[in-house]
Amino acid sequence: SRAGMALSVLVILLLSMLYEAVKMGKAMLLRRALLALPRSLSRESLVEPDERDTGPAPGSPSLMGFPTFFPRWFRYHLGQTLFHVVQVVLGYMVMLAVMSYNAWIFLGAIAGSTLGYFV
Repeated sequence: SRAGMALSVLVILLLSMLYEAVKMGKAMLLRRALLALPRSLSRESLVEPDERDTGPAPGSPSLMGFPTFFPRWFRYHLGQTLFHVVQVVLGYMVMLAVMSYNAWIFLGAIAGSTLGYFV
């Protein structure tokens, strides 16, 4: 039906726009992660400043080689990973829709990508 096709094109358009938004969010997060990296990769510079003072308690996991902290750059990397998974899933969904070889769906994907990049 026409309503079903219009709804399908609208959904693909929105998915394409969301794909572009996630792509931009991932790029912004990469920029923040690069700014959060220490200039030197020595052990002292990777440890947060307030954690340098306190030594590990006996029997704590840090004595066994397991980090007990998550530096800021690691949290950014984890966020980038999650953004990447969402981006890949959205990309494959849009690709599957386009592979239906329907011209309207294809135009919806192109329009959504264009609008998503513009916004």
